[in-house]
Amino acid sequence: MSTSDVPEERLRKFKYRGKDASMRRQQRIIVSVELRKARKDEQVLKRRNINHVSADPASEKIAKRVDLTLDEIIKGVNSSDPVVCFQATQAARKMLSRERNPPLKSFVAAGLIPRLVEFLKWSLHPFLQFEAAWALTNIASGTSDQTRAVVEGGAVLPLIELLSSPHMTVCEQAVWALGNIAGDGSEFRDVVIASNAIPHLLALVSSAIPITFLRNIAWTLSNLCRNKNPYPCSEAVKQMLPILSQLLQHQDNEVLSDTCWALSYLTDGCNERIGQVVHTGVLPRLVDLMTRSELSILIPSLRTMGNVVTGTDHQTQLAINAGLLTVLAPLLKHSSISIQKEAAWTLSNVAAGPHQHIQQLIAFNMLLPLVDILKDGEFRVQREAVWTVANFVSGATVDQIFRLVHSGVMGPLLNLLSVPDVRMVNIILDVIAYILQKAERICEKENLCILIEELGGIDRIEALQLHENHQISQAAQNLIEKHFGEAGELAGDVAARRAPPRLGVARGHAHARSRGGARRGDAQGRAGTAPGTRAAPGGGGGGGSGEGGGRPALRRWKQRRRLGTGLSWLEQGSERRAKRRFPGWTTRPPPRRLGRGVCVPARTPAPSPEP
Repeated sequence: MSTSDVPEERLRKFKYRGKDASMRRQQRIIVSVELRKARKDEQVLKRRNINHVSADPASEKIAKRVDLTLDEIIKGVNSSDPVVCFQATQAARKMLSRERNPPLKSFVAAGLIPRLVEFLKWSLHPFLQFEAAWALTNIASGTSDQTRAVVEGGAVLPLIELLSSPHMTVCEQAVWALGNIAGDGSEFRDVVIASNAIPHLLALVSSAIPITFLRNIAWTLSNLCRNKNPYPCSEAVKQMLPILSQLLQHQDNEVLSDTCWALSYLTDGCNERIGQVVHTGVLPRLVDLMTRSELSILIPSLRTMGNVVTGTDHQTQLAINAGLLTVLAPLLKHSSISIQKEAAWTLSNVAAGPHQHIQQLIAFNMLLPLVDILKDGEFRVQREAVWTVANFVSGATVDQIFRLVHSGVMGPLLNLLSVPDVRMVNIILDVIAYILQKAERICEKENLCILIEELGGIDRIEALQLHENHQISQAAQNLIEKHFGEAGELAGDVAARRAPPRLGVARGHAHARSRGGARRGDAQGRAGTAPGTRAAPGGGGGGGSGEGGGRPALRRWKQRRRLGTGLSWLEQGSERRAKRRFPGWTTRPPPRRLGRGVCVPARTPAPSPEP
């Protein structure tokens, strides 16, 4: 029979005859997808060692997919048959592993947590332990109330016992669950610590465990270091620091990132806590990590070193000795504005040290990058640079101050007098007054005044006499009257005609200063008080920037800030006060993560389960 006599439908039943190229390609794609899916399922079963775990009645049915409703799950979980319990718990875990809107609240309200906690203790059924730990992990990834339900359901101690399980998948899931509980806040973090979890976690760290497991351990340790008010107890910190120091030498980016974050939390505190980290000898490694291109490593390592230089002068010197200033200059020119801002903040705290530290800033050629930031930087970075200049001049020798002046700092500073930030303008006026006072002592005031006039600074300062903020207008008037002679008298007459009530009140304050002490000389002075607040009366500690003599009200601050994670802190001596919060730091992952999913992706990249 010829081909032409064969019906068209029958021809299509042959392998290729009668089929066009597109149909054959579609059929190949379908077959390929089915093969890859089967191969993937086989690999998952191998990784989880399903055929080699100790005898479990549910293991024979583990590959069977069971989709149950919430009511059926509740009934199955409360069954006395281990097989039914396993199927119901697995269905619960799948439902809780949905990437979007998992029904965490419904499971808590259904009272399933105590039963899932009970399954953690069934050592003869490791598959059931694994599924129960997974479900509890995802419930603990929810709100604080849902995490509290897991803790109050008694899950912490059984999860810690699972850290000694002979089955690695069970052990790893318990680590993840404890990390979610500890990441909720200081209360549950301390519950995990008090339950003696740290020694069990540290015992798991070895070169034999898979890298995915080690990442989970590093992440959980970072959550045990996280949060303050209160900080983690000193004994817990002592236990974790040796392992953190060891993990800092690892080559995996995720392990390094979480370890650096842990150290940044531990250094965000008093000098004693900073000293605990410094004494482990990790500073050279942190400086090395500051040269990495990966932001997940660069940001926490820079944050940690920034926290270290908020400590004592000795701790700051150790950071300098470790090479901090060598790597800080390139970061001031980084493509990320957030990195520039953090680097400038770190630089400002180095400048807050004694003149020996300031000399090292000069030696490492940090002045020109600083002037460049003041001139062309983004506003938030410029603000940190202004703090750096203020700290620099208030602790430097006269020679060091004029090294700064000769580097070209006056022009950008005077240009910034027009910004709308009240505090920044106040600080700049203090800096100018202080530099002029130092110049007067060495007979260089006239030259400096000429420089300021050539840069258009006198016009800007005169204009500030009419500023709506009383502190700025008074400081500008004092500066003109004291340092710019006839120009000051003329400007004073103009200001008196235009704004007599405000300037009259200012003069009254100046008169009261001789009886009650410096107007801005105490800890609540102009450089440190939030805009709109008033200085405490009767303060002492040096004269204001105007008449009356003495040192202008420049204050040297050691700033403690956790950018994007809480309040920023400003410290003078032993007094710590809220300063400002820095937005924009979103690279740090949330403290809690949704557990691994099977049918849908997890909320965050999940470690592959290992046997």
